Amino acid sequence: MRWAVLYARSRSAPSAFGGLLLVIAGLWAVAGAAWTPVLTTLASVSGVSIAAIGLSGQDPALDRTAALPWPVRRLVHLLLIGVVATGALLVAQRLGQSAVDPWAVGWAGVGFLGLAGIAATVAGGQFGWTLPLLWWVAAFMVPGTDGSGFARVLGWPLRVPEDRVSTWTAIALGAVGVVAYALRGARR
Repeated sequence: MRWAVLYARSRSAPSAFGGLLLVIAGLWAVAGAAWTPVLTTLASVSGVSIAAIGLSGQDPALDRTAALPWPVRRLVHLLLIGVVATGALLVAQRLGQSAVDPWAVGWAGVGFLGLAGIAATVAGGQFGWTLPLLWWVAAFMVPGTDGSGFARVLGWPLRVPEDRVSTWTAIALGAVGVVAYALRGARR
């Protein structure tokens, strides 16, 4: 288990976990008993973005010398980010009196996780936070009443779970990002 501890430290996992808890606690204090889709997706994108900074190590040459296969490690790392970020958000919501649909929290986490994987694969692990945050800002600017396909794809984080286009957009982004990052890794 020592390799797991060393891996977590090399990817800044302890500080990312602390940052995730601070963000969730801060948004819980703001939301109080009334979680909204905007606050929920903000918490989700913040949690994934904070942890996504650690999607690459400090020394690529050292990473290549590992005895264990990297695709499995990268897959587990990315999935753990999603589970911890989404789980912490769901727990915080249950402490209040109203919560956003857990499925909406889940698919938002999946979509943002995929975007982090895509950003890390294309631009490098230190930039894994950029694409999820930029997409959330763009979605925030799309009017909720616009029913066009483009608006439903771009605005998927803030749409209701019953919107099939938004749901499939999140699932597709999640699948592409996780597979790309697991197989290719962060850009060096």
